[in-house]
Amino acid sequence: MRLRADTGVCAGAGQCARVAPDLFDQGDDGLVVLRRADADGPARDRALLAADLCPSGALRVTDPA
Repeated sequence: MRLRADTGVCAGAGQCARVAPDLFDQGDDGLVVLRRADADGPARDRALLAADLCPSGALRVTDPA
């Protein structure tokens, strides 16, 4: 799966970094930082959960085409 994070939409809630710290972090401004653009295996479930928990909809998880 491919991950995308839109800092222009991010509200800085930090849910992504809490549930998937291997995939997401927060910058000094509190906004999402994408640590990896690919999520396979067990990371896939964490990526989907992070996207579901994101209150602003800043995260996108897609199948690579």
